[in-house]
Amino acid sequence: MSGLDDELEPIFTRFGEATTARYTKLPEGEMLPDTAYRMVRDETMLDGNARLNLATFVGTWMDDHAQRLYADSFDKNLIDKDEYPATAAIEEYCWRILADLWNAPNPDDVIGTSTIGSSEACMLGGLALKRRWQHARRAAGLPAEKPNLIMSSAVQVCWEKFCNYFDVEMRVIPTTPEHPVFDGEGLAETVDEHTIGVVALMGVTYTGAYEPVAKIAGILDGIQATTGLDVPIHVDGASGAMIAPFLQPDLEWDFRLPRVASINTSGHKYGLVYPGVGWVVWRSTASLPEDLVFRVSYLGGEMPTFALNFSRPGAQVLLQYYRFLRLGRRGYTAIQRESQQVARYLADGVAALAPYELVTDGSDIPVFAWRLKPGHTDKWTLSHLSERLRVRGWLVPAYPLSGELADQTVMRIVCRNGLSRDLAEDLLRDIRTETALLESLPAPIPHPGLGPAFHH
Repeated sequence: MSGLDDELEPIFTRFGEATTARYTKLPEGEMLPDTAYRMVRDETMLDGNARLNLATFVGTWMDDHAQRLYADSFDKNLIDKDEYPATAAIEEYCWRILADLWNAPNPDDVIGTSTIGSSEACMLGGLALKRRWQHARRAAGLPAEKPNLIMSSAVQVCWEKFCNYFDVEMRVIPTTPEHPVFDGEGLAETVDEHTIGVVALMGVTYTGAYEPVAKIAGILDGIQATTGLDVPIHVDGASGAMIAPFLQPDLEWDFRLPRVASINTSGHKYGLVYPGVGWVVWRSTASLPEDLVFRVSYLGGEMPTFALNFSRPGAQVLLQYYRFLRLGRRGYTAIQRESQQVARYLADGVAALAPYELVTDGSDIPVFAWRLKPGHTDKWTLSHLSERLRVRGWLVPAYPLSGELADQTVMRIVCRNGLSRDLAEDLLRDIRTETALLESLPAPIPHPGLGPAFHH
């Protein structure tokens, strides 16, 4: 059969559907578009429900107007600034909005770019630190090899990738019971003339806590006073850089601190956009070495571009601008506040259960973590609770902390726009129910439960 006759075939008896859908070689012939669509759609039926995935920071909901805008701009290639000059201009509008949000000292002397998520943004920030350090060393007639970058053991894996890919020594200051977040302790012993910068986290992925950027900057000020070493800070604000300006506006962590050279964030996290878009902004054009910037022409002029990727979608950039226009400062504040209130509600509910104690309570970013009280039980672990919640459809990760705290397992819930109070009540009910079931066990569970879940 062919043409219209093919469409008369009953569903699931057509070519392709009556055999395996798992092609690892290109099929010899064509199939109906409805058939191909259904096969791909069916293959993804076992994927989780994104709204119930409380492991990820990535946005899982946008409104109908955003979806229409997304559909209107699927074909836009952001790098082609000659064909899409308006999209290129909107990209600049967005990073200038972020520069203002993060208190850049001079709006006429600032530069930024969009990226594919904040991992690329971190790598660009790290590259700028490295290149700036190399230029300063060579100008002083000093060797520019063996750079190092200082960070907490709780950094996201993208920083390990950066140091590996770009030949930078990763100097890690471990988290400890006395210093559960990096607070500058140990910097004086770790900084040397080869240090290109320090990474500070506005929202530790393990727990949701802020690292005290101002305190870290103050310690680096003291180091400069005694050694002459001027070490800049890159703030990894993948989550917190889109929370703190709205929920903790008086907290000094951004370009109000002269030592902060650059900041990144994820537009697709608390920037409230579908994946994947990130942003990085430098406090001044001098903070981004000119030899890292490529210039492309558009509309008879030129536009700087700095990225690891080349062709990439422009749709998410337009969605980010839509969010900025649609919500404004008041709208972002309302959404982030509601997410935090849901986090605090859930944290209070978990803390009220006898087996648990909070590690963080959601008062920084809308994320909280908890652990089993030491010695509470030998019959079950948080991995078993994670497994039981997964049976009910919830993805709540259990995983070890970093550094000297790696012997502690925690669970963490990320509260995003779309996790309503109603859903939170359902989740808390299920946590109570499954905890009671585990507590009632007469003997230890004979298997270890799920392994550490994806939590970045």
